[in-house]
Amino acid sequence: MDDDDEVVIIGAGICGLATALALHKKGIKCIVMERAESLRNVTGAAIGIRPNGWRALDQLGIGDNLRHTAVRLKRVREISLDGGRKKQLSLVPWDGETRCLRRKDLIDTLYASLPLGTVKFSCQLESIKLDPHSTKPILRFIDGSSIRAKVVIGCDGGKSIIGNFLNLKPTKMFPSSAIRGLTNYPNGHSYEHEFARLWKDNILVGIIPVDDNMVYWFCLLPYIPKDEKIWVDPGVIRQVTLELVSDHPQEIRKIIENTDVKSLSITHLRYRAPWDLLTESFCKGTVTVAGDAMHVMGPFLGQGGSAGLEDSVVLARTMAELGLNDFESGSKLTVHGVEEAFNRFVKQRRMRVARLSLQTYLTGMLWGTSSFLKKIMYVVLLILLFHNQNGHTNYDCGDL
Repeated sequence: MDDDDEVVIIGAGICGLATALALHKKGIKCIVMERAESLRNVTGAAIGIRPNGWRALDQLGIGDNLRHTAVRLKRVREISLDGGRKKQLSLVPWDGETRCLRRKDLIDTLYASLPLGTVKFSCQLESIKLDPHSTKPILRFIDGSSIRAKVVIGCDGGKSIIGNFLNLKPTKMFPSSAIRGLTNYPNGHSYEHEFARLWKDNILVGIIPVDDNMVYWFCLLPYIPKDEKIWVDPGVIRQVTLELVSDHPQEIRKIIENTDVKSLSITHLRYRAPWDLLTESFCKGTVTVAGDAMHVMGPFLGQGGSAGLEDSVVLARTMAELGLNDFESGSKLTVHGVEEAFNRFVKQRRMRVARLSLQTYLTGMLWGTSSFLKKIMYVVLLILLFHNQNGHTNYDCGDL
């Protein structure tokens, strides 16, 4: 590794791969170190991409390829199942482009767009420190190997080792869990091109068609404090979910019964406090974080993945603006130049992700509380602070 101009990205998730692609398009060489033995494209099953996310994907040059993999969603329909009756609460058309992508399609498309050999697998990071002589980051892996890099970008999720190095405050947990899965209909399904949200007691079931044969579903429910080890068994996840929706309509139970078990996952939802996003220092020298490592948030707005895509575009652009891609003229990744780029990146992203996280936090707490007074409080705050509930989709991360 040429430690004079090498950029190392930790984590080959959505943000890590998108950041690598954005840097590649700006002429900045990088490698991605991934702890798993292969691409991680199962957990989460699918991801909703709102208009702001599509703007970022178009800047990365992969938007059109992904549009062919998913239908465009027209609206969101709210349905109450309380009292044993099905009652429509609202039907709101969606402005702008919204689609639900299989996470695998997004990950595979990003990976295929990178130069061969960009991603290094089975590289699980153990620690990071600064070389006391050169101030370059030294990355140590669990196999005992270590590398010294010029630049490190942590895209290693909500439990980020890079975030710990930056002394970021610990993430917090929502009082909610999410169960997710994909169900295939070989002969086609009858679901309309819309996001259906069905409420019953304290459980929310979401149904979203990916294409004419695939349906993504999720179940949001109060956190289940059971042994974490059992949740790696898809059979257990499906059985528990069926028990939770035993009094729901048969169509919901059939979706879960017919789910591809390999797509099933359960997650205790975590977030970085919105107020911490306003005060944290997200970079130190030539080390920074992006995506969930910076601003992990719940799925309540469907913006976690899109925010990471925005990060990738803004980060690569700020690095290129300072000439960090001008290798033909002999330019090197100077410490001062990288620090300035990272400071600009954090400054441009701070208010955007803080507002997203705050709206997500209030929405998640509204869904998760059983207290009537707290529900009123969260509703009032959402109305006062976010009078346009879908305004977050109008954001444009700009040109790459």
